[in-house]
Amino acid sequence: MARIRAGQGILRRKPIELIEEGGAQEQLTRTLGLWQLTAIGVGGIIGAGIFTLAGTVANGTAGPAVLVSFLVAGVASAAAAFSYAEFAGLIPKAGSAYTYGYAVLGELAGWFIGWDLLLEYTAIVAVVAIGISGYFNFLLGEVGAELPAWMLGAPGTGEGHRVDLFAALLCLLIAYLLTLGIKNAARFETVVVVLKVLVVLLVIVVGFFHITSANYTPFFPYGVGGAFTGAATVFFAVFGYDAMSTAAEESKDAQRHMPKAILYSLAISMVLYVLACLVLTGMQNYTEIDKESGFSTAFKSVGLGALADVIAVGAIIGILTVMFTFMLGVTRVWFSMSRDGLLPRWFAKTHPTRHVPTRVTWIVGAASALIAGFLPIGEAAELTNIGILLAFVVVCVAVIVLHYKRPDLPRTFRTPGMPVVPALGVVFSVWLITFLQWQTWARFAVWLLLGLVVYFGYSYRNSNLAKRGARAEGEPPPGPGAGV
Repeated sequence: MARIRAGQGILRRKPIELIEEGGAQEQLTRTLGLWQLTAIGVGGIIGAGIFTLAGTVANGTAGPAVLVSFLVAGVASAAAAFSYAEFAGLIPKAGSAYTYGYAVLGELAGWFIGWDLLLEYTAIVAVVAIGISGYFNFLLGEVGAELPAWMLGAPGTGEGHRVDLFAALLCLLIAYLLTLGIKNAARFETVVVVLKVLVVLLVIVVGFFHITSANYTPFFPYGVGGAFTGAATVFFAVFGYDAMSTAAEESKDAQRHMPKAILYSLAISMVLYVLACLVLTGMQNYTEIDKESGFSTAFKSVGLGALADVIAVGAIIGILTVMFTFMLGVTRVWFSMSRDGLLPRWFAKTHPTRHVPTRVTWIVGAASALIAGFLPIGEAAELTNIGILLAFVVVCVAVIVLHYKRPDLPRTFRTPGMPVVPALGVVFSVWLITFLQWQTWARFAVWLLLGLVVYFGYSYRNSNLAKRGARAEGEPPPGPGAGV
């Protein structure tokens, strides 16, 4: 009784020792090993950041200092990565930041971050799909000019109107792959990640011999502030391990493998990012870098057209892995919230033989297809960043709180420099949020208000903890005003 009373109202917490996996129809299969998890993490991090956002930020925001943008974003991301690594080993369940926040900071905080991630991860899938379209247009060249503009995401005849059919279909393709079962889907992801890394290494090695040092001057054409503004945008490119951590419940040995996979994936990706940015801004003046297919056009500009086509193909294949990782993430967060009763349990039902949440997967596939089809990449990308940054704040705060409240818990990984490192994660994340445009805040506020309506209208009284407390008291589930 004391345990239940300690967690009443919006601050009720899900006891870490009692986090359940659900019934037979609400269970995931543990099949992923360390390197499959690392591949999913690398697949989520490396993609649009190198092949799309690097060129976009270099051209109009930071110039050659895009390298600094990635380093700043990488430091902020690393501070949060340590916190994620500790939680992944401590709470090896689906849901990632949502589950961590629910267990440490309470139900409303958990709901807030889970609801937030439903939008952000779905938007990321759409952003990446739009980025692939840019390289697809590059490959088609003159052939693409003969196709209807609306098929390729080009501006349509109506002012401001665009429909990117190719990007929308890609979203549905990834949804289909995820419904085949995590084992088959992870095999696909691992193979494609290897191909992607090989393409990035090819870009770095060949591009190194075509660098012109004069292209690095001026290094800060938009001022130091431009580099930091760019960091807020490319931050989109230096996370992915957070979405990978949602697959903890599908790992063979999550407590040992998840922390390693998070740190390995971020380290590998940051090294490749830094080297690739040096090559891109060294090969071509920042004012001439193409915003949609930067590396392909850069190689074409130095007479390597055939290699440019190879890069474009590699970009298309490689960016698919980002879509895979984040669609995996959003479906597992949704699944976990539904299993906890915060959303209808109908969504938590898994396929009887494949043991994956096919219902939410198809819903997310359709939603991301709509976003990819109708929103330009800039608006969609900024929409993703605010939510992920806030998720990082929640996780970093939660790991500090848990260290002081439950120092006795067995941890397979401990965040170094406690509490300084996670505190830096909070500071960096809040700081980067301030660089986002007001329109991003407005969209996020609308989504948050909608979430509060759903929470107090449905989730508060239907959560598993609410029902458990009501049964203990011998009363009906509480109304929205009780215990707040």
